[in-house]
Amino acid sequence: MEIEISLQKGARHALSGLYASLRKLKQKRKGIVEAMQKTREEISKEREKSKKIKKAGLEDTNSQMGGKSAKSKKGNYFAAKGAKRKGKSWSNAFHSFYTSGGFLAVAGKNAKQNDELYANHLEENDLFFHADIQGAPALILKDGKDAGVSDLREAAQWAASYSSAWKVGAASVDVYAVEKQQISKHATGGHVGRGAFVLAGERKWFKAIPLCLKIGKLHDNLLILPQMHSQNLQKQAILSPGGEEKQQAAKKLSAHLSAKADLIAQLLPTGKFNIQL
Repeated sequence: MEIEISLQKGARHALSGLYASLRKLKQKRKGIVEAMQKTREEISKEREKSKKIKKAGLEDTNSQMGGKSAKSKKGNYFAAKGAKRKGKSWSNAFHSFYTSGGFLAVAGKNAKQNDELYANHLEENDLFFHADIQGAPALILKDGKDAGVSDLREAAQWAASYSSAWKVGAASVDVYAVEKQQISKHATGGHVGRGAFVLAGERKWFKAIPLCLKIGKLHDNLLILPQMHSQNLQKQAILSPGGEEKQQAAKKLSAHLSAKADLIAQLLPTGKFNIQL
C-alpha cells in the first residue's frame, strides 16, 4: 500500500496525515487478523462436525453389518433382535437366533417341534431350511424371502450344525431351502409321520456348509451363534465336531465362560466336540 505525503502543506500537516494513515492501516490489520481468526475457528468447527458425522456413519454401518467397533459390538446383536422380534418370544422354546441382518431363524429340537414350526409359525414370506441328511431339524427363517445372502448362509449353517451330521462327525453337509407352498404333510396314500414333510418343486441349495458354531457372552448374556455370524462375542469359543464328549465340553466351556454347564449343554448340538478357545 502506498501513502502519498504532500510537502506543500508543511511537515506537521504531513506527519498528521501519515499518523492517520497508519492508524487506518492498524485498524485494517486488526480487522484482517480478527477475520482470519474467526475463519480458523469456523473451519475448526466444521472439521469437528465432519468427524462426528463420519464417525456416526461408520458406527451405524458397523452396527448393521456386525462391525468391530466398541459401540457396534455393544448393541448390534440385540438391536437387530429387537428390530425384528415383534413379540415373537415363542422362539425361545426352540434353537433360535437372529442373523446378522436381524432375521429370526428358528429350528426345532425334535420331531414334535418340527411339526409345530410348520403348522403354527411358517408364513408366506418365510423360508424353510433342512439339512440333506436323515435326522435334521426343520428351520424357518422369518421373512426369509427378504433376507440377504449372508443371512441365508447363517440359517443354513444353523440347520446343518443341529442336524445328525454333527453326531456322526461330518465336517460339512448340504442344506436346502424351499418356500411354504412347496411343503406339505400329505403324500400319496396318506399323511406323513411326525417331523416329516413332503417337498415339491425346485430347492435352493447351499452346498458343503461347514458344521461350526461359536459360543460366548454379550452383555453378560450367554449366546450361541453360527460361526459365520458377524457378531463377535466376549470369551468366544469356536465349536466343531470332534472327539470330546458333550458333557465334558460343557464343563470346559463352563469354566471358560463362567456359566452353568447344564445351561451350556442345552445349547449344544448332539454329538462330540472340538473346542477352539
